[in-house]
Amino acid sequence: MRIVSFGYQTWGHKTLQALIDSDHEVVLSVTHPTSEQSYKAIWNDSVEELAREHGIPVHLTERADAETIDLVKRAEPALIVVGTWYTWMPAELYNLPTHGTLNLHDSLLPKFTGFSPVLWALISGESEIGLTIHRMDEGLDTGDILVQHALPVGPKATGTELVEAGIELIPGALHEALTAIESGTARWRPQNKAERTYFHKRSARDSRIDWSWTAGDLERFVRALSEPYPRAYAYYRGECVEVLEAAVSEARYGGTPGRVIVQEGGGAVVCGPDAHRGGNHGLLILRVRTADGREHRAAEFFARGGYLTDAAD
Repeated sequence: MRIVSFGYQTWGHKTLQALIDSDHEVVLSVTHPTSEQSYKAIWNDSVEELAREHGIPVHLTERADAETIDLVKRAEPALIVVGTWYTWMPAELYNLPTHGTLNLHDSLLPKFTGFSPVLWALISGESEIGLTIHRMDEGLDTGDILVQHALPVGPKATGTELVEAGIELIPGALHEALTAIESGTARWRPQNKAERTYFHKRSARDSRIDWSWTAGDLERFVRALSEPYPRAYAYYRGECVEVLEAAVSEARYGGTPGRVIVQEGGGAVVCGPDAHRGGNHGLLILRVRTADGREHRAAEFFARGGYLTDAAD
């Protein structure tokens, strides 16, 4: 089949490589220009460079405008494959090929539509993540499902580890989808819209620790925001502090949420609902990093006690 690839960042790079390795012909690669925006700059393997290395025509654009649609029409694809695309695609474009458009989304749809699904899934306490290949329609990640592959979430998995594992699902899942379409055996499964959940784009504000959460939720939060993502943070004595490593405390701690007490070899922070009753485990912080880039053992850093807050004052 003649295929046009829309893709960006490492997901788009992995998708394009899988298409190149297939028996199909990639006749055009459409990608966004390089960006320094925080989440776009993290997983930034270049789709443009990969396409040019293989002699595939490249179109750089921020959006699927009239010029983009014209180029795709002239490429006469049987299928469009999308692996990470940040802007809206009109029906005129995604309905253009004979077999429509496939979109790759890194969650088990219909849950976790939207943005940063792997991080949100880990933060939410999901037992598995995955990859869905579905037909593009007028909604965001709402089209009929063709292929889904799942991965378990380990008890100590970080967000980075899960993202990397999810990216490795792309070649196998895409091969399965393309084989089904080409052979005429594709079986499409409508999504149950009542089960759909949507998560917004992440920003720096979303890495701020909320001490009303339980210790278990916060421990996952710290693991989800692993390097190279913006780390979980709070303020201590007016200084922004990133939490690099944490665990759920053995003991239970009561009092005011955010109060840090040097216990259990680290800084045990009072947290969770009704914390004044003393029924909650604390978040045991083990390592932190200050604004100057230095890392500290939490037991030493929090030696004076005090409070972790959500603002500098």
